[in-house]
Amino acid sequence: MHDNFDLIVIGGGSGGLAGAFRAAQHGARVALLEPGALGGTCVNVGCVPKKAMWLAADLALRIGLASRLGFDLRESTPQLDWDALVMQRQRYIENIHHSYRKRLDDAGVALLPCRGHFITQREVQAANGLRLHAAHVLIATGGRAQLPDIPGAELGIDSDGFFALRGAPARVALVGGGYIGVELAGVLQALGSHVDVFVRGQRLLKGFEEELTEQLAEDMRQHGTRIHFDQSVTGIRRDGQHLAVTGSGGSDAGVFDTVLFATGRVPNTRGLGLEQIGVGLDARGYVDIDARQNTSVPGVYALGDVTAQPALTPVAIAAARQLMDRIFAGQTDARLDPNDIATVVFAHPPLGKVGLTEAGARARHGDAVRVYRSGFRPMLHALADSPQRSLFKLVCIADGDAPAAQRVVGIHLLGEASDEILQGFALALKRGVTLADLHATMAIHPTSAEELVLMR
Repeated sequence: MHDNFDLIVIGGGSGGLAGAFRAAQHGARVALLEPGALGGTCVNVGCVPKKAMWLAADLALRIGLASRLGFDLRESTPQLDWDALVMQRQRYIENIHHSYRKRLDDAGVALLPCRGHFITQREVQAANGLRLHAAHVLIATGGRAQLPDIPGAELGIDSDGFFALRGAPARVALVGGGYIGVELAGVLQALGSHVDVFVRGQRLLKGFEEELTEQLAEDMRQHGTRIHFDQSVTGIRRDGQHLAVTGSGGSDAGVFDTVLFATGRVPNTRGLGLEQIGVGLDARGYVDIDARQNTSVPGVYALGDVTAQPALTPVAIAAARQLMDRIFAGQTDARLDPNDIATVVFAHPPLGKVGLTEAGARARHGDAVRVYRSGFRPMLHALADSPQRSLFKLVCIADGDAPAAQRVVGIHLLGEASDEILQGFALALKRGVTLADLHATMAIHPTSAEELVLMR
């Protein structure tokens, strides 16, 4: 294999792959270095396996609702074969790996299954000894879960360890109130664990609409999850076959079978030789970039979880494609649009947002903000007499009180199917939808989605 390329990509996660594919599409000679499984965090220990487990958990909850609707499950109560679920999950992931390998081969991308580090600004040495040269180098090495610096932290597991489980632990202490903690708590509770969530602050999911996170906390409690706010975990010790957890002020927080830490992630920058070539890092250790993915070194770029951009797979993919269009297709203005990025937390039920929160809108626009809400029980839960509730919220900026003068700048959804509903409404928000436009849209009845066009 020759060692001269137009682009070297270090890291074969979602962003790195997207960059390699798009550059090759534009005719560039591309080398991709990835020592692990293709797809990075998302495909292997993130979005994809998490969604598989979420779907199983959702089915488990629906089986419970089925009995309330009149289905007789007494003679054949379904039991989850966790190993079978994991086998199907990994089969699905292996199909993705196979697809990536085929696409790389078809695109003519040279795949090196090893690590790489910078020798100079234009030269990367692979772990197999080969030195590669390119005018452009993309850093897309992602991030990894971190354990807190507390006594006994090594006795717990992180989100990677969750995917190695071969059954639902009887009692789980889940540490962290961010999206990973909320999602894994919901999955484990639905699949048979008794989960206690320990949150250092006073709320779940900072950055999401607070009213909705309060309702989500209540929905989680209704499913059996215990949530402890203002409660840090300060230590873990063995107690026979179990783990004893110490809370704030040395208090006894309980005895558990598994302690799962969802306490943040750190960028994978170690061993890349960034300092040697002068690539700058920010105060938290992320690769410092500008709005066009440029690092402090010309010709060296970074994207995805190794940067401080939103840690979302579609963001990394979009950033990579825009970057390659700029470098290799002459689209000089191409760059990621950081505004109004839609995102969903796969809780039970899902929580999604796009645009500004009410607090964010008021900070920018003051008294021009108008807010509309709809709280309700979805039809299935009402029929089954389940207490789970949905809450939808619109945030508008008004040039007057008429609906036509109120532009929607924030859409916040908590409830069944919110993950699917939000995509289309995110497009509408990006296109400048007004409250009058929503009112002029015929409702699809009976659905949860109709609440968004009926709010007054």
